[in-house]
Amino acid sequence: MRSDIAFCARRLAEWESPMYRVPDGVRCTHGQDGAVVLDIRQGQIFNLNLVGSRILELLMTGAVQPVIVDEISEQFKVTRNTAETDVSEFIASLKQHRLLEDNESNCHH
Repeated sequence: MRSDIAFCARRLAEWESPMYRVPDGVRCTHGQDGAVVLDIRQGQIFNLNLVGSRILELLMTGAVQPVIVDEISEQFKVTRNTAETDVSEFIASLKQHRLLEDNESNCHH
């Protein structure tokens, strides 16, 4: 029972402090086949598959990477290792295209 409480408390803490944020000027439309992302600052449009769309949705709600990995693993029936790799690579790609930034409140430098 105590480990369940600690697990839930850790999950709540993870959700309260998002690691990333989607910059102003990025707009998303999610559908049953994925998402379309418009970056009005750069004038670029990106198409995401269903997995990418779900990851971005979770990031936009403030979910942290371990929570996203759990969700992707469960929802898309892939191993945790596969989900970890996919989520990490996708987050790196979003950051590279300036569609995602580190949240300043989580920088401890």
